[in-house]
Amino acid sequence: MQVDLFDYHLPEELIAQTPLADRTASRLLTLSKTSGETAHHTFEDLEQYLQAGDVLVLNNTRVIPARLFGVKADTGAKAEILLLKQLEGDRWEALVKPGKRLREGAVIHFGVETGADGASQGEPLLKATVEETGAQGARVLRFEYEGIFNELLDRLGHMPLPPYIKEQLPERERYQTVYAKHEGSAAAPTAGLHFTEAFLHRLEQKGIQLAYVTLHVGLGTFRPVSAETVDEHDMHEEYYEVPQETAELVTAAKREGRRVVAVGTTSARTLETAAAEDGSLQACSGSTGIFIYPGYRFKAVDALLTNFHLPKSTLMMLISALAGRENVLAAYREAVERKYRFFSFGDAMFIY
Repeated sequence: MQVDLFDYHLPEELIAQTPLADRTASRLLTLSKTSGETAHHTFEDLEQYLQAGDVLVLNNTRVIPARLFGVKADTGAKAEILLLKQLEGDRWEALVKPGKRLREGAVIHFGVETGADGASQGEPLLKATVEETGAQGARVLRFEYEGIFNELLDRLGHMPLPPYIKEQLPERERYQTVYAKHEGSAAAPTAGLHFTEAFLHRLEQKGIQLAYVTLHVGLGTFRPVSAETVDEHDMHEEYYEVPQETAELVTAAKREGRRVVAVGTTSARTLETAAAEDGSLQACSGSTGIFIYPGYRFKAVDALLTNFHLPKSTLMMLISALAGRENVLAAYREAVERKYRFFSFGDAMFIY
């Protein structure tokens, strides 16, 4: 299957650069996975499509301020890193810029003043040494510091907005879901950005059950599909966790014929990683590199709330597996025609 089959035309002006002031003010495109029928709403109309007894599964990962700007210790040249995943102790997987100058043995200083010659002056607050080159061009870094790493990261780091967003984020919390809990993600699970605490409470009052999983978004989000065919693409692994309460809620719903609704592709991937053939779950954690594309049979997920995704991305392939590629591309053409807002801070789509 050719990757080009998941391409579509997107005018650059439709890429949302800033979040809306009101999280629930986004638009919502609904898509029937059986008929291909679409309809156009505002996000709060999602309540009409959810039923008492549905289990709404949300990813409660919390984004860390993972982008760090520093200088090479020997030359003072600017360097940038994006933390992707903590490996063990003070060793992290990261993307680096400029990659050609940050090879094994390179040392980067953060939080230090530089002199007129560009060289570091005084002791840095944080120091990173490149230990090895990891998967898909990432680096393995070892950090040295005094104090508490997370406090230094909060002081020195910036939120890791995707490269297609050029505007500055007015406040960090706007790139977090209101239920974000477990730190470790290099990007937000953006389908969840539309929810407010009040709207979630309203859904609960209607009889919709809320359940949580954790998937820390990593390298796969930042790497485009470079292969020509789908089966040549290598998915990067990410840490996930399914708690006991969620396993019980989902298992009961599948047994009783009630729907499991994933909020975001990260929740969907977590559920499908953990699900048995009958859709039941056991509490578990680990790494997942699951790659879902047309031909895949969903075991746990019945419906999906998601944002609009990049052309030729693995996420386009996932939603095409759920709703059919032609249905998805037709819906995207409508979204472009109606000038929906795309990507991380954009509008939402509900596939049911």
